[in-house]
Amino acid sequence: MAGIYSYITFNGNCLEAMTYYQKCFGGRLVVQTIGGSPLGKNLPRHIKNYVLSASLTKKDLVLMGSDIVPETGLIKGNSVSLSLFCDSEKEIERLYKKLAVDGQADQPLQITFWNTIFGNVTDKFGVHWLLNFDKHKKQHKT
Repeated sequence: MAGIYSYITFNGNCLEAMTYYQKCFGGRLVVQTIGGSPLGKNLPRHIKNYVLSASLTKKDLVLMGSDIVPETGLIKGNSVSLSLFCDSEKEIERLYKKLAVDGQADQPLQITFWNTIFGNVTDKFGVHWLLNFDKHKKQHKT
């Protein structure tokens, strides 16, 4: 198995969200709109700007997204969270602050009894993030 990647479905704001995540994490963002695909030929103009597929890649981080919502509609729930494993205390603090902008800081960063720094936020797009830094791990410059 090559890997499992996170895939987030949005409701018309995928480009905004993925651009925001690129500002938070860095990396290379590739976006395919519906209008730029064979699907967009006969669709209304406003739908052509929706994202068919987007991917943000930085080292082992691959975050994918789309505005393609199933016929049942988009249902946001609390059954899935994205877990980030950070390389340093500086990085976890920076990412926590960025993801919390216009969102909700659910649990502040704190040292756990298993000696990691952990906290979680729900960002302005309703995506729940779990941030971790293992204090035993050798720190990398970020």
